[in-house]
Amino acid sequence: MDYKVGLLGRIVLLAGTLFLLAYTIFDEWGVFVTSLFIILVIIQIIFLLRYSESSFKKVRTFLDNIKQDKYSQVYPVKFDGTETDDLHIEFNAILAKLKEDQAEKEANYQYFRSVFKHLSIGLITFGENGEIQILNVAAKRILNVDELKNIGEIANVNKELHLAIQNLRTGGSELIKIAHPDGIMQLSVYVIELLMRGEKFKLVSLQNIQSELEEKEMEAWQNLVKILTHEIMNSIAPISSLAGTLKSDIEHKIEHNEEATEEELEDFLMGMGTIEKRSEGLINFVSDFRSLAHIPAPKFTSIRISHLFEQLETLLNHQIETGGIKLIQEIDPEELILFGDQTQIEQVMINLTQNAIQAVEESEEKIIRLRAFIDEAGKIIIEVCDTGKGIEEEALSKIFIPFFTTKKKGSGIGLSLSKQIMRRHKGNIQVRSQLGEGTTFKLIFNG
Repeated sequence: MDYKVGLLGRIVLLAGTLFLLAYTIFDEWGVFVTSLFIILVIIQIIFLLRYSESSFKKVRTFLDNIKQDKYSQVYPVKFDGTETDDLHIEFNAILAKLKEDQAEKEANYQYFRSVFKHLSIGLITFGENGEIQILNVAAKRILNVDELKNIGEIANVNKELHLAIQNLRTGGSELIKIAHPDGIMQLSVYVIELLMRGEKFKLVSLQNIQSELEEKEMEAWQNLVKILTHEIMNSIAPISSLAGTLKSDIEHKIEHNEEATEEELEDFLMGMGTIEKRSEGLINFVSDFRSLAHIPAPKFTSIRISHLFEQLETLLNHQIETGGIKLIQEIDPEELILFGDQTQIEQVMINLTQNAIQAVEESEEKIIRLRAFIDEAGKIIIEVCDTGKGIEEEALSKIFIPFFTTKKKGSGIGLSLSKQIMRRHKGNIQVRSQLGEGTTFKLIFNG
C-alpha cells in the first residue's frame, strides 16, 4: 500500500508543479521563476522514475542472487502490512526454500560421492578431453597409483588396459592381465558411455577376478581330470584284463610245451584285435583332447553371412533332405558382414547345425532356423534354432564341458571347441532350451 501511496503522491506533486509552471509561463512571471519551475519538474521526474524502479531493482537483485546461488541474503521485514513488507516476506521464503534444496542436493552429492569412492570395485569417470572426474579408492589400489589427472596416464600402468578403455563402447567388456605389487591381476573391464547436460563421459569399472578365475580354473582341471580318468580307465581296464588273460594262456602253453589249437589261435587273434581296436579308440580320444588345446589363432577376414549360410546348406544338404528337414534362413540386413576366421566360424556353424539335425530326428515338425541380425547394443548375433525335444535343465550347465555329451554317439568336444573358437573371436556362445520347445544356440560377436 505504501508503494501506491508514494507513487500517487509523487504524481500529484508533479502535476501541481507542471500546473504552476504553465501558470508562470502564461502570466509571464519572468525567466528566472520559469526556469526554476522547469528544474523542479525535471528533478521530480527523475525521483519519480527512481521510485518506480526501486521495486524492480529489488526483483532484479533477487533474481541475480538466485542465478549466482547466493541464498544467504535476508530482506528486512517490519510486519507493517505494506506491499514492500509482503514482497520481502515472499523473497525470504523463496530464498530459504532454495537454500534448503541446495543443502539437500549437496548432501546427496556428497553421499553418493562417498559411496562411489569406497566401493570395492574400481570406478573411473572421464570426459571427452580425457580429464578424470572421479577416481575411487579401489581404482587407485588396483592401478597402484596415488592420483591420475588424465585417462592417458593409464598407458604408463598398462598400455593394453588404456587401449581397452579408449576403444570399448557401452556394454563392452574385456579381460586384461596387469602386473601388480601383490601379484598378477586379471581385470574385468566394463565401460558405459553417458550423456549429462550435453557433455559425454565414460564410466569405467575395474574388477579383479583373479581369485574367481583361479577357483574356476581349479574346478575345470578337476572336472577334466575326472573325465580323463574315467575315459582312460574305461579303455585301459578291459585292455589290461584281456592282455593279462592272453599272456597267461600263452605262458601256460609255453611252460607245458603245448601247441595251440586252431580255435585257441583264433581266440588269441580276436583278443589282440580287440586290444588293437580299444587302443585306437584311446589314441583317437587323446587326439580329440589335443585338438581342444591347440586351436590356432583366428585369421580375421570379412565374412558375408548370407554366403556362410549358403555354404552351410550346400555342405549339409544331403542330411537335411534325407531327414525331411525344413531349413529357414533369416538375415537382417541381407548384406550383413562379420569379421572372423572363415574356417573356424564355418566349423562352429557345422557343429551347431549338425546338433540341430540330430535334435529334430524324432520330432513331428522338423524345422531348423538360421537367424542373423544386429541387436540393440550393435552386436552381430547368429542363432541356430531347432524344434527338437530340448535339453534337460541338468545337462544345460554341462554341455560346454569337454567330452560331455547327451548323445549315444559323439565325442563331446564339438560344443567345447565351438566355445573356445568364439572366445578367440572375443565373442560368446549361449544356449536357451526347454523340454518340448526346442533349443536355440546364440553366437554373439562383439565386433
